[in-house]
Amino acid sequence: MLLSSLCATAYFSHHAIHGRHGLEARSALLERTDLVEFEIRSLETVRARLRHDVALLTPDQPDPDLVEELARDVLGYVHPADRVIVSR
Repeated sequence: MLLSSLCATAYFSHHAIHGRHGLEARSALLERTDLVEFEIRSLETVRARLRHDVALLTPDQPDPDLVEELARDVLGYVHPADRVIVSR
């Protein structure tokens, strides 16, 4: 009787720690949760920046600085007064 009780206790203790829903699995889930929350925060920051940029590009009156920045970065345009240095 005592031996079976000890075996049952050892069995359940092992699975409480190392099992599929045990303490180790919980720790891994908490670490994954922290990583996902960090990723969500960084994506929300990017989304807010993009939303701000879209708001600046309203068809009525676009922001001239943003239009110039997009023309330089995306289209590769330069201002006539700029000096272009090509390096090899």
